[in-house]
Amino acid sequence: MADIAKIKPANKTQAETSPAATATGRAHGQYPRTRMRRNRRDDWNRRLVSENALSVNDLIWPLFVHDRDEEVAIPSMPDVFRLSVKGIVDAAKQAADLGIPVVAVFPAVEPDLKNAEGDEATNPNNIVCQAVSAIAKAVPDIGIMCDVALDPFTSHGHDGLIRDDYVVNDETVDVLCHMALNQAQAGCHIISPSDMMDGRVGAIRDHLDANGYDDVRIMAYAAKYASAFYGPFRDAVGSGTYLGKADKKTYQMDPGNSDEALREVALDLAEGADMVMVKPGMPYLDIVRRVKDEFAVPTFAYQVSGEYSMLVGAADRGWMDGERVMMESLLAFKRAGADGILTYFAPKVAALLRG
Repeated sequence: MADIAKIKPANKTQAETSPAATATGRAHGQYPRTRMRRNRRDDWNRRLVSENALSVNDLIWPLFVHDRDEEVAIPSMPDVFRLSVKGIVDAAKQAADLGIPVVAVFPAVEPDLKNAEGDEATNPNNIVCQAVSAIAKAVPDIGIMCDVALDPFTSHGHDGLIRDDYVVNDETVDVLCHMALNQAQAGCHIISPSDMMDGRVGAIRDHLDANGYDDVRIMAYAAKYASAFYGPFRDAVGSGTYLGKADKKTYQMDPGNSDEALREVALDLAEGADMVMVKPGMPYLDIVRRVKDEFAVPTFAYQVSGEYSMLVGAADRGWMDGERVMMESLLAFKRAGADGILTYFAPKVAALLRG
């Protein structure tokens, strides 16, 4: 049987494409036998042949917690808030009720707790550990994911320790191991190193295992780019002001690189990562596809703050249908091969999917 995909339409003369010739062709059954629109005609048929579908099981909801009793709006992220410990517990309960499997906890650390060494990151009673412990106690059936990086805790806004104006690798990894163990002890299920230091996944895996936390999973930010899409997130965790005009190009990836992402993923998997992540999301869907095709492992993507704010901002101005672009953007992640998506849209999407 001929390969339909390889069949090319023959060149037609003007006479052959005239209305009369077209009518004759239809009458003799020569007009296209393959009509792609047939399977698009009815809703039931479109659903029947749909190649990809978005499910509530695909969602991870990022949440911000701070050491205050009230919720505080994040101006650059409409409808997203810094929550109290009680507030983040309530959000986790909402997530569980909606069927969202995992919440991700990110801290907004008070300025007087930040210093150059990020010491608050290793405090076993810091705001992240308080939030994780409270969620684990109140909502035992939901997965809890924690970011492992120093930028919310440092007075310079970088993800690691600075020596001689350079973010050093191995000393930073030592601190990250301590930080990850604290989070695991508080009740975190998924440790997510987002710092992009070399070797940190293996070091954290060994440290967790040595302390009896071999069941705690690692979702590595394996291909994290030095992107301009993180601005609103840095507002949310309070690191943007401290980072100033500095950048993270000495440890996060060059946006122009693709092959390098595969090397990064391969290293993290070899070091014991259970799942891998690409960040940002939509501008890097080609990377998601390459990673999934190459490794066939659980692959996630982060629809980052800049993506979220861009879509919401356009929708708020009436330039786009907000609900439709939200759903279409997330379906694009699935089409690219993502097994799940971190998105601030999670509760809205879950409610829509629930009907």
